Amino acid sequence: MALRVCHHIFRKSVCRAINTNFTAPLENASPYLYTGSSAPRLQTNRQTVFHLTPACCVSSGVILDRLEKGKVTSTNGGVGHRLTAVRPEPSEHLSLLLRRPDQPWNPKIIRVAVVGAPNAGKSTLTNQLLGRKVFAVSKKVHTTRSRAVGVFTEDDTQIILLDTPGLTTPEKAKRHQLEDSLLVDPSNSLQEADLVVVLVDVSDKWTRSRLDFEVLKCLAQYPHIPAVLVLNKVDLLKSKSMLLDVTAELTEGVVNGKSIRVKGAAPARAGTTGRRRGSPAAPDPTDKGALEELVAGTHSPRKLSKEEVRTLQSQRGWAHFKDVFMLSALDGQDVETLMRYFMVEAKPGSWVYHSEVLTDQSPEDLCRNTIREKLLEYLPQEVPYTMALRIDLWRELESGALAITVKLLVQKDSHMKMVIGPGGQLISKIAREAGEDLTRIFLRDVQLKITAKVTN
Repeated sequence: MALRVCHHIFRKSVCRAINTNFTAPLENASPYLYTGSSAPRLQTNRQTVFHLTPACCVSSGVILDRLEKGKVTSTNGGVGHRLTAVRPEPSEHLSLLLRRPDQPWNPKIIRVAVVGAPNAGKSTLTNQLLGRKVFAVSKKVHTTRSRAVGVFTEDDTQIILLDTPGLTTPEKAKRHQLEDSLLVDPSNSLQEADLVVVLVDVSDKWTRSRLDFEVLKCLAQYPHIPAVLVLNKVDLLKSKSMLLDVTAELTEGVVNGKSIRVKGAAPARAGTTGRRRGSPAAPDPTDKGALEELVAGTHSPRKLSKEEVRTLQSQRGWAHFKDVFMLSALDGQDVETLMRYFMVEAKPGSWVYHSEVLTDQSPEDLCRNTIREKLLEYLPQEVPYTMALRIDLWRELESGALAITVKLLVQKDSHMKMVIGPGGQLISKIAREAGEDLTRIFLRDVQLKITAKVTN
């Protein structure tokens, strides 16, 4: 299937009309992954080309050559990205969300849930896929507090991106006083999804060699939903050949039902090509109930047995990934190819939203999340997590500009001093940068004023 998708995308020239020559035909590519110099290389007169490289079909020479020599590409102005504004008037935005979709006579749709451990880069990837920054991003964990939807519409296809909070445990949520949405929303998103993107931060040496347990549990609860593995932040790796070993670990040596091998890497553990004892089975095409569930577009979570949970706790990877992607979401590298993959995977079905919808987040939520992003960026440790935001003014001026006044509710005097900064410089900087981001979201001038007060 992966090879057919490659050929389909390549034939339609979805990346660019570039004169490209392969030293070895793709259909003759080895089913093994090689790291030596004998692997076939991609030769081109441009630095970024056709990027879709399912690990079980294309030799690693193609992957490593581009990762080591290729330049970063940006999704701005990429394929199909429209300059769509979020309507700043809350009632108009709600009216647009409720409007009947202006779909063509042969619409296609796909719902993609992006899941992963906290701070894996889920919101950054979703922003790049949309070609606009509509989701808050920071280096601190739990920037995304609840599920949000991004909508990309091109020609006859609508892609709904379900950006979810980082998967966490009830114990951690209680310890850090996190909202219940961080526990419930990722699971709810998977119930609606047609495809799951599992995002892994390969720059984190402590976590890149195994999937997070909560991620594995989600995959095991919804085994009938196709899943793809996306290795993110590859630009931060000094040794790109390490990606091949990480891929072998996280896929348990199996991609799209085919065994893969990485020369020089540790051999795959016995039993990874089939069902491991106690682990969930892959979708059975003869399972009539499962097929009816898929057609209906609903996915109820499986109840895992104690034996399955114990097996998942010792499991490092998932042997049922359909494809593997390697990219840098921050710089937009390869993001366009991932979007085109979604376009190919979309199935006939009615659109959910009007083509002018960019996100289901309300204008007020966009404002709060944008300010919270700046607080997370500039304030230390737990301080930004303890603050609440209140919108006191939201008004469109005669000039067309949007005037917004927000009050930060701070718990301690010491926190107040931090957020104000020397001479009020920090709070002014936060207001200026957040206002610039909101101007790009609403495509109009935003005059943002932020004040703060201690609540106790």
